[in-house]
Amino acid sequence: SGHYPVPVPPLTLLQRIGTMLRSNNALPILKTDREIEMMREAGIIVARALKICREMAKPGVRTIEIDRQVEEYYASLNAEPLFKGYPGRVPFPAVTCLSVNEQVVHGVPGNRELKDGDLLKIDTACRYHGWCADRAVTLLIGQVRPERARMVKVAYEALQIAIDEIGKRRWWSEVASLMQRHVEQNGFSCVESYVGHGIGTIMHEPPQVPNYVSRETRKTDFRLVPGLVLAIEPMVNMAKSLTTTLRDHWTVVTKDGLPSVHVEHTVAITSTGVKVITADEGAIEGWEWTPAPAPAPAE
Repeated sequence: SGHYPVPVPPLTLLQRIGTMLRSNNALPILKTDREIEMMREAGIIVARALKICREMAKPGVRTIEIDRQVEEYYASLNAEPLFKGYPGRVPFPAVTCLSVNEQVVHGVPGNRELKDGDLLKIDTACRYHGWCADRAVTLLIGQVRPERARMVKVAYEALQIAIDEIGKRRWWSEVASLMQRHVEQNGFSCVESYVGHGIGTIMHEPPQVPNYVSRETRKTDFRLVPGLVLAIEPMVNMAKSLTTTLRDHWTVVTKDGLPSVHVEHTVAITSTGVKVITADEGAIEGWEWTPAPAPAPAE
């Protein structure tokens, strides 16, 4: 989800050095088709976690209640939540980022009650059998104003443009340009302070994956090749793209106080085409999977 510094993964010293070198050069870590299939297992768990959130997200529900349900679900499968304890000035305290209205990303779940008309952004990620998946959705709570609903639609369309185009283009900047154009032609703006990321055995791998194009992003452009797995996550603001961070050291809000939308999928380019690792079940032919039940705790 919204890009943080790449943490030191729990790997051997040689693997750590290799990861650091790749981070410095921003070279993507390519995966085999088999590894991508293993990532799909984590992807289905994340998709199911978001289904739990969808069912709970109604007026009057506190955001912390939603987070607790997702934490219980991950624990039931022995899936490792990737957000809780994430390093920062204070470690991130929850397994989901729940951001409401003007909160863009990294919202800390708490006692805030959802209200009719809210936009709720839910972002979560887990590691399962060594592989990660990361996804975010924006939900409309009750009756939402038409302009807010239109912004949500445009953000999802920008994400779909990336999924549709990533297998046809040579460079990421070509895809990012199409996403940005769609957002801006509809009168909204792309957040530039946060970007997507590569993903694999750790949540944040190179490269950084911006949803816009600038002179700076062109310097770190990358080729679109089989084996590439990206967390693509457009963040769309109602008006200006500027953001600031609250005193909890995590929650990012729009500077103008107007609402924002965040959506994300983990997407892979395989030898047989593009696959959305975090798609809902039934969305991908031949990728059905039932996670094994977690072993019973020792007496």
